[in-house]
Amino acid sequence: MHCSLVLEDQELLLLADKAVYWPARKCLLIADAHFGKASAYRSLGQPVPQGTTTENLLKLDRLLAAFECTQMIFLGDFLHGPGSHASGTLSALRAWRERHPDLTMRLIRGNHDKRAGDPPADLGIEVMAEPLLMGPFSLQHGPEVHSTHHVLAGHVHPVYRLRGKGRQSLRLPCFQIGRRMSLLPAFGAFTGGYSVERNDDQQIFVVGDQAVWPVQ
Repeated sequence: MHCSLVLEDQELLLLADKAVYWPARKCLLIADAHFGKASAYRSLGQPVPQGTTTENLLKLDRLLAAFECTQMIFLGDFLHGPGSHASGTLSALRAWRERHPDLTMRLIRGNHDKRAGDPPADLGIEVMAEPLLMGPFSLQHGPEVHSTHHVLAGHVHPVYRLRGKGRQSLRLPCFQIGRRMSLLPAFGAFTGGYSVERNDDQQIFVVGDQAVWPVQ
């Protein structure tokens, strides 16, 4: 279940898989996939889950099957670090790319991309510096206000704490929609989060149980 909103006179769909679909451009926006993060940690001897790259790629397959897409834009941090160039991670990415050869893919470099290095050329991903201006939006990794365009960015991995009775609470990934800048949650399955608060200038849409809903 997704949530539709109009931002800068453009319809955007906030998706339960922590991505944005822009129907007018047939475009999927993905922030902070951090492919290979688990393998990078395992290379340092840390006992972390396996299969996160496969899980992320299966989510992308589901999204591409559900929505008509001609392009996919990654808002930074495609790879997590140098250890993300492990053969298993790159083999999975290449096999996934072969399933979608006609899809235009772009990566706006984030801080982790600068450390990890660009994806291999045979993945067919156009890599560029931020910002990428498209329609009324400035597509970026860093959450920095643009002088003329509404910013859609990643980097922060926003989460929102829903509070229940007593000490009960739940931290959920969220979309933070502002007047001049909006943040996407981290797409990656193995990422942390930074708690954000709601105020009069922002809307919060939390993600949980395969649904997206606004915080009242």
